[in-house]
Amino acid sequence: MTPSTLPPHAQALLAKLEKRTATVGVVGLGYVGLPLLHAMHEGGFRAVGYDIDQRKVEMLRRGETYLHHLGTEIATTLSRSKRFHATSNPDELADADVIILCVPTPLGRHLEPDMSFIEKSTEMVAKRLRPGRLVVLESTTYPGTTRGDCKPILEKSGLRCGEDFFLAFSPEREDPGRTSHNTRTTPKLVGGLDAASTKLASTVYAAAVAQVVPVETAEIAESAKLLENIYRSVNIALVNELKPVLHAMGIDIWKVIDAAATKPFGFQAFYPGPGLGGHCIPIDPFYLTWKAREFGHHTKFIELAGEINSSMPRWVVHRTGEALNQVGKAMKGSNVFVIGIAYKPDVDDIRETPAAEIITELQALGANVSYHDPHCPVFPHMRSYDLADLESKPLTAESIRAADAVLIVTHHRAIDWKLIAQHGRVVVDTRNMMAPFVPIPGLLVQA
Repeated sequence: MTPSTLPPHAQALLAKLEKRTATVGVVGLGYVGLPLLHAMHEGGFRAVGYDIDQRKVEMLRRGETYLHHLGTEIATTLSRSKRFHATSNPDELADADVIILCVPTPLGRHLEPDMSFIEKSTEMVAKRLRPGRLVVLESTTYPGTTRGDCKPILEKSGLRCGEDFFLAFSPEREDPGRTSHNTRTTPKLVGGLDAASTKLASTVYAAAVAQVVPVETAEIAESAKLLENIYRSVNIALVNELKPVLHAMGIDIWKVIDAAATKPFGFQAFYPGPGLGGHCIPIDPFYLTWKAREFGHHTKFIELAGEINSSMPRWVVHRTGEALNQVGKAMKGSNVFVIGIAYKPDVDDIRETPAAEIITELQALGANVSYHDPHCPVFPHMRSYDLADLESKPLTAESIRAADAVLIVTHHRAIDWKLIAQHGRVVVDTRNMMAPFVPIPGLLVQA
């Protein structure tokens, strides 16, 4: 589509985007929104960040970071710029030419999609929508959300999508803690509800990322994001299912995976663990599962993968009990020292972390549980678990020896694994971190 064939409002917005005179607003300044806001700012736009959490807004204004894996550069750069503003007042989004929604999409109690954050943020935008605006949804969701949920809400403003305002979906692809890829270097999928929306969204993202990949529809972009995460979920479930099977046969699954990975084609290595965590892999597949039922389909494979991955914390607790029994101890009254509570290494993110269920199960069985995590000094509040009284203990020879069992959950690079190998009386290893030190003086149990 050439600029001359665009609707008049789209032509005007395209000119502002190409000249970098547009204002880009980002709703939700978490792990997705904050790096994106910075990328848009670095692309030359005036950037307005909105979040309901006033603490985040005030920290950004002061140049302080609340996402430690990002370092201090982003917050410092933004706070010193005249092209940046952080706010918790939605009226300050009224002048934004582009508004990008980066809000949570959790699951309800029965694994149903919780669309409340998308709906409320879209309603907030609709009340302030003006002609010539582009709205982009980045939150992971089921196919049809942008067209079937967001569009009707926005059109309550009296404006028409594709003529007065424009709407697209561009899935976030953030991986907190990963240094090999970031917001700018990761290819960006863009699917609009019409050709003008795709053109405008592609143009705004082209200023912020190295590669934009337009797709034909928003539904393709929505489905692609789900496929990416379902692919990981089912492959992790496969190795998680093999783990106890091979253990019963006396075979080390880590060595099996390493051996299989020598094949240069047709195999990609996935590794077992104590359970899935984070804002994507444990949640997103169930968005498609829920939507599939509307069309009379039952996603058995996806649901089975979810069941297997969800069972891993209980397997870890079971193996910890077996390890204690091998040294003549019962779970009740034993001191269990958990290493790492974040859902993945080198971040402070505890969303959906398997550590929460593991610790809760251990406590229910009578264990005295403590933990060490260099990135999480206190156990943050969680919706489904109350572990806020726990604080990280120092990792020392004394704290390791004082534990009846050391349980490795998260493999942070900052942790002294050799110290654990040297002083752990019983080490339950879910991440294969003890492999370089085998044999260790104490009892080593894989879980």
